[in-house]
Amino acid sequence: MADNLSNIKDQLLVLDAQDGDVKAMEKLVRRWQKRLWSYAYRLTYNKEAAWDITQETWLGIIKGLKRLHDPANFKAWAYKITTNKSIDWIKNKSKDQHINLDSIEVDCYRKKDDLQVKELIQRLKNDSRVVLSLYYFEQLNIPEISIALNIPQGTVKSRLFKARGELKQLWEEYFDN
Repeated sequence: MADNLSNIKDQLLVLDAQDGDVKAMEKLVRRWQKRLWSYAYRLTYNKEAAWDITQETWLGIIKGLKRLHDPANFKAWAYKITTNKSIDWIKNKSKDQHINLDSIEVDCYRKKDDLQVKELIQRLKNDSRVVLSLYYFEQLNIPEISIALNIPQGTVKSRLFKARGELKQLWEEYFDN
């Protein structure tokens, strides 16, 4: 019930922001800033990049908010923008940088198993990491992921299946050593 009320509040804020209400936009930012930053960080494992991506995401949201026809799609749309900005950063920056798993900060991962899962997810291909992050960490459902990634729902399901298989294989390899 609380989640439904939260969704309704987000939709009302989107409608008000579309009408030019600055306070409604500020409330949307306060409600979504941390979630979008956490998602960008989960994809890039770089705090500074996550902040830059989040700021770019908000610029995209502000510029395109009037074109969002269904306020119920705000969540998926915001994650779509964040995903695209994160993938752009990964493509541009990771050409010159190799992500060192030993340097990944673990401040929000206290349990050893959580750290192991985080390391394994980091080793996945971008498509797999994105779909698993949206599904498990961001709690988006199949239709929302479809909107966020601009792919058919069947493709989301197959990517989830494939990503789970890749993660399972990494998990088994990790514990066989």
